[in-house]
Amino acid sequence: MRIPYVFLGAFLAIVQSAYAEVAPPPLLKPLTRQAQAAQLSAQFFTRYSYRPIPLDDTLSARIMDRFIKSLDPDRMLFLQADVDRFMSDRSEIDNAIERKDLKIPFAIFNAYEQRVVDRMNYARNLLKQDFDFGAQENYSVLRDKEPWPQSEAESNELWRKRVKSDWLRLKLGGKTDAAIRETLDKRYENTLERAYKFKSDDVFQSFMDAYSTSIDPHTDYFGAAASADFNVSMKLSLFGIGAVLQERDDYTTIRELVPGGPAQLSGSLSVGDRITGVGQGKDGAIKEVVGTRLDEVVQMIRGKKGSVVRLDILPADAGADGTHRIISLVRDKISLDKQAARKAVLSVKTGDATRKIGIITLPVFYEDFEAKRKGDKDYKSASRDVAKLLDELKQEKVDSVLIDLRNNGGGSLDEAIDLTGLFIGNDPVVQQRSSNGKIEVKSAEFAAPVWTGPMGVLINRGSASASEIFAAAIQDYGRGVIVGEPSFGKGTVQTVIDLDQIVHHSKPEFGELKVTIAQFFRVNGGTTQLRGVKPDISLPGLSDPTSIGETSYDNALPWAQIKPANYASDDTVKTLLPTLQSRHDARVKGDPDFQRLLQDIADLKAQREKGVVSLNEAERRNEATARKNRFKARAQASDGEDPGGDDGLEADERSLSAAIAIENARKKAKDVLLDEAAAILADETDLQEHVGEAATKQSGNANGK
Repeated sequence: MRIPYVFLGAFLAIVQSAYAEVAPPPLLKPLTRQAQAAQLSAQFFTRYSYRPIPLDDTLSARIMDRFIKSLDPDRMLFLQADVDRFMSDRSEIDNAIERKDLKIPFAIFNAYEQRVVDRMNYARNLLKQDFDFGAQENYSVLRDKEPWPQSEAESNELWRKRVKSDWLRLKLGGKTDAAIRETLDKRYENTLERAYKFKSDDVFQSFMDAYSTSIDPHTDYFGAAASADFNVSMKLSLFGIGAVLQERDDYTTIRELVPGGPAQLSGSLSVGDRITGVGQGKDGAIKEVVGTRLDEVVQMIRGKKGSVVRLDILPADAGADGTHRIISLVRDKISLDKQAARKAVLSVKTGDATRKIGIITLPVFYEDFEAKRKGDKDYKSASRDVAKLLDELKQEKVDSVLIDLRNNGGGSLDEAIDLTGLFIGNDPVVQQRSSNGKIEVKSAEFAAPVWTGPMGVLINRGSASASEIFAAAIQDYGRGVIVGEPSFGKGTVQTVIDLDQIVHHSKPEFGELKVTIAQFFRVNGGTTQLRGVKPDISLPGLSDPTSIGETSYDNALPWAQIKPANYASDDTVKTLLPTLQSRHDARVKGDPDFQRLLQDIADLKAQREKGVVSLNEAERRNEATARKNRFKARAQASDGEDPGGDDGLEADERSLSAAIAIENARKKAKDVLLDEAAAILADETDLQEHVGEAATKQSGNANGK
């Protein structure tokens, strides 16, 4: 086996000769616990996965390819010579994991860090010169399939165009040359600084991501930090101070205060305030956190309920040398309500009637596993929250209910089953086949459905897994109309394994695995794997199906089919679909907002297919002017606001107030697809009502005879 550090040392020497004034980033080395965790993970991956794949030379090569791609997806950092050297160890990773030796991935990551330093310093040096924006040249924005640069000179040319492109965007946004230099220098400096903040756990997490997803797209490894974030996302709660934080210019800045949280109730903190130090307990020393990574500051602020955290605050309106203040906060349970189910009611006119459509938006299928396991009767769950919202909508006398699952990537399987039960009762919801071929039919435990009226489901390409189970069951039973784009196509089931529990560790060291253990099938016998759920009424979408969805993965499980479950389907909705489709087609044809959305989608698709942008200022100004005129005309036609053009800034480069204003404007923007989905449900309600009246009339005539 070759020793990767031999190459690394030579590589560093080359870079340092070119940039002798710049200190190299820290040389990161693997920890013993990481090597042990990798070996232990390999044992589980090879034995308990739904589709076990041996850790051999073939898998080793796949891991290497994924690891390099994750570090340099646009092929802008490494040289071809770097990649060739890495590939000399392409078949050695399997043996290295078995020997608890992680030198190979760490050597690659160390080379990656140095390349980032090299390229960012080169980019900053380019800012000292001027660019010729009258020249006819293009910059490729899609380089994932392009070859790596063959030489330093070729890499320099790529980065010259990259910097020129960044400069031109800002120039078109109205910035002066001085402002552009300052903005880009800070942007590249921030990227440079991040290279010096990487830690050993970052390397290991990246490597294990490459390993786990080489088995199948939805197998994952969670280090301690990732595991904590996953648990928070399922509980929708944590213990902290109730503040959304953001890193801005080396400061941990308060982006938002959670209503009812300790930070908001204290009255001592405001949006824009900067946290410069964190202390534990009433008397603990305050540690300075300026320049500290955001995730590390977050971990320092989170803690046990009832414990005290002290913050050194630099007020939002104070300069760098302004007066600080120290505040003490008692940590409490914080509910992440933005990710919880929520409702709204839309009034939709159809014919001479006005229909009230209840909208329930569900961002994720959450469930507090730990609280449920402990027997907490009030544990947090998606289906429980939706049941309460359905009761409220009944009180508001809505005519129909739309479940909005757009961009809902899934979550708890049990919650998907229970949510379906709210609409179909205790009938079968999904079939699950384990690796041994055993098939289990899963049903909800509701004696009767909570909502029996008309309903529908709105999905898009980001609707996956649990969302697809729910939508597929609603479709198979004919319970409601499915509207939107074809869904993601994830038809597999994962379970989480705590490696520390396996080896009886009292403290978290090894992390957790999310392992694919089964495949789920619809009650009709098909699977959503690869094909997803096909909507009954299609709506357009902005996503690129070639890069988002199960079909974008090269190692996804194939589509399959088993015997249908014992279920009965209602054909009422199916018989209504031709009329629903014709009404939809007629409505959107005359809807200017919908037609403008179609134009935006076509423009975005054309831009994606083009793959390059012009670096000629005149051409870009003509494009910008045409785009601005189109938006201006649109704003005038709809009495809305002109969203303005591209200012060339990244999110954290705008002032906090400007960033919040943009976010609020997006929230207030008209949701064309949601409005159309509600209109389709209004039509469904109208048609079902007429069917019911006709059936009642026919029954009455029969009785009269």
